[in-house]
Amino acid sequence: MIPPNQPLRVLAPLRVLALCLGNICRSPLAEALLRRELAAAGVQATVDSAGTGDWHVGRPADPRSIEVARQHGLLLEGRARQLTAQDFADFDVIVAMDAQNLRDARQLPPADARAKLHLMREWDADAPGTDVPDPYYGGPDGFQNVYEMLERSARAFAAQAAQPSQPSQR
Repeated sequence: MIPPNQPLRVLAPLRVLALCLGNICRSPLAEALLRRELAAAGVQATVDSAGTGDWHVGRPADPRSIEVARQHGLLLEGRARQLTAQDFADFDVIVAMDAQNLRDARQLPPADARAKLHLMREWDADAPGTDVPDPYYGGPDGFQNVYEMLERSARAFAAQAAQPSQPSQR
């Protein structure tokens, strides 16, 4: 975990990847929220999302994620894709939605990986470091609850990312 008072980046733009299992429920919402919150905080960033599994590749987000995003003024237009080893070079930070996806991602990075792996809720003051539950098999309330967790986390992540970088002490 990056301590709350430490900057997340050294160079702009910050490159962030949201990661869940199938890339159709949680990570597309996290992607849209991170993009919105980082922009609101004045942080130049590129944000994407992926899944550790491949069974939804090419599909749009789950209709329930699309609907909860729409209710909050967000648009989910991406298509599901699977996490690749290249993502560890292309991104600075990969935020996993749960501990299992974090473990799966830790099996993939090449030795020279740049990306730092974290749980999304490391930035959630209500339950730091806990999982964002997968709402896939539940009802619409689960998607709204996930949205709220992700919004809190994305807002705190963006606030930390907006902190000025400190020169390294050598």
